[in-house]
Amino acid sequence: MKSIVLLSGGLDSAVNLAYARQESVVRLCLTVDYGQRAAAKEIGAAAALAAYYNLEHKIIELPFLKQITSTALVNEERAVPKPGPADLDDPVAAADTAAAVWVPNRNGLFINIAACFAEALGCALIVTGFNREEAKTFPDNSAPFVECMNEALAYSTRNRVKVISYTQRLDKTDIVRLGQRLGVPWQFVWSCYYGGKTMCGECESCRRFFRAMAAAGRQAAAAPRK
Repeated sequence: MKSIVLLSGGLDSAVNLAYARQESVVRLCLTVDYGQRAAAKEIGAAAALAAYYNLEHKIIELPFLKQITSTALVNEERAVPKPGPADLDDPVAAADTAAAVWVPNRNGLFINIAACFAEALGCALIVTGFNREEAKTFPDNSAPFVECMNEALAYSTRNRVKVISYTQRLDKTDIVRLGQRLGVPWQFVWSCYYGGKTMCGECESCRRFFRAMAAAGRQAAAAPRK
């Protein structure tokens, strides 16, 4: 079985990459640059992870995606939400944060691009970093979304490419624990909406990452701010 891995360089995609290497022959890692604030950091993290595992890495540039959205991930005039620890499990607060960083059809587009490469390279699988925790507020992380994408890909690819996430049923703490068992090189992971020298510790992505690291009994590279 051969696979393509959508690799952002964050916690979820890094762990899925490590798992995919056990379950398949990874032919290519794809990272998408759509003008997001953390693009350079994400590309650097993904490139380091791919190099660590001696895998081919390709960057896909989609400048039009930045042009058609005002999401806080690309528009620096909009503030990236900084939820408190209690907000992560508050459905209303989490929904507001998700709305602020939503990019139109992002995962749907990324999967279809990956499907082009998968079919061309004879790969049966597209590996993504979806999870149970973020699926609560991001429907394009959910199991029903994956099922629908697979139904469509059965028609749009001759080799019936399928999407899979090895962390689909896990929360972030479970994902860290799985990553520990797989020996994921945490020093390369970037899980922040910003592209600074270090992870900010205040955005939702950072909050979930550092909380999971602490819950799994692992000290992260930098502690989140209060």
